[in-house]
Amino acid sequence: MDVKLLAVVAALMVLTYAPPSQAKPLSLVERCYCRSTINSLPRAYIRELRFVHTPNCPFQVIAKLKSNKEVCLNPDIRWLQQYLKNAINKMKQLKQGN
Repeated sequence: MDVKLLAVVAALMVLTYAPPSQAKPLSLVERCYCRSTINSLPRAYIRELRFVHTPNCPFQVIAKLKSNKEVCLNPDIRWLQQYLKNAINKMKQLKQGN
């Protein structure tokens, strides 16, 4: 039997009997959700905020608008910084109360 044919058959057998992987491809795992951000958005347009922190990406803020569209906000927006400070202070107060 030819060596090349034997190598092809062995490779096919490994692929056939290897268990399928449940992991996502590396390119999808390392991809950041927010590639660009909006620098100004009135709070009245926002229905909900979601904060995402992944090891390979900077702090990301995703706003779901009242129109059900999702946009990424710049975390340095002044009202957003104040919102985060208030939330952190509220959490500290709750911990001290327990």
